[in-house]
Amino acid sequence: MAVYEVFSHPELRRYKATLCSKATLIMLAILVLTFIPPLFVVYRSYGFWIKEATYREIPTVAFKHDILLIVELNNAGAEGNYLTYSTFQMYNQLQEQRLRIPVISSREVDSNGDGKFDHLIFDLDLPLTDTENVLGVKLLLFFYYKLLKFSSFHMESLGYIEHESARPGARLAVYGDLRFHQKQALAHKGIDNRFNDSIIDSSSTFAEEYDLSMIFKKYSQRNVTTVMPNPYKVWTSGRAAGAPFRISATIDYPEESYLISYTPGFWYLIKWGWVQYVAVLALFLFLFERVKVFIFHNQLVTTIVDRPFNAKNKLT
Repeated sequence: MAVYEVFSHPELRRYKATLCSKATLIMLAILVLTFIPPLFVVYRSYGFWIKEATYREIPTVAFKHDILLIVELNNAGAEGNYLTYSTFQMYNQLQEQRLRIPVISSREVDSNGDGKFDHLIFDLDLPLTDTENVLGVKLLLFFYYKLLKFSSFHMESLGYIEHESARPGARLAVYGDLRFHQKQALAHKGIDNRFNDSIIDSSSTFAEEYDLSMIFKKYSQRNVTTVMPNPYKVWTSGRAAGAPFRISATIDYPEESYLISYTPGFWYLIKWGWVQYVAVLALFLFLFERVKVFIFHNQLVTTIVDRPFNAKNKLT
């Protein structure tokens, strides 16, 4: 009659030894070699301890209705001939001889209805005499910028528009994005308002406080700023008699396609490191399990073998 296998199961053997024995020392050594080397392997791969991570966020941006405008002219043929205006009272008093008050209109639009403004539409009409010709424009726009996803980050920021032309202009149209720029990663939690102070001290009576070179020097020293990289500009010449010089700007507040970097917290590091550690640990567990079976099965160290069945109960 044919014989076939009805059922099978592994045989469990227990290897026993005293606390002070070679078998115990070998098990301790294998335990250390199983769990410690994977930690060094992962750490030396330069991906275990993440010092910086990135994410995307739609910022909360609001135009503060503060500006500083300098318009360069050529009507007198003298160097340094310009008109200016700002929303800072002390600056206007200092520049009283060159002050020219424009007509300004601005509105911010929430195009997608998410409760956050998506872009700014800004128009400025500067009255000029027929002998005044505009050759260059420098315009500072001040914004309130806020991020909320990780750390609650608040700051006052700048948008800068500049253009020069050899031909007298009637209108400057600008289309660009207000981008987030950082030299240092943000914190992973808490309130960060290091840069939520005024870029210009509007109470200062010193002209140096309003000088563009000084403003940009202080602003560039910040670790986090906003910039308007490579905006599209259209310079239109041929101003009609009695017509003002117009500046039209459409500035978008985009979701940051340049990823925002931040310093991860403890639990993020553990989550990321645990996955890498276990992946390497599984290989070490497999290898040293085979090592233990080889050592104790061949009795390379002295142990007491406890079989699942005594000899007297063994089936024959």
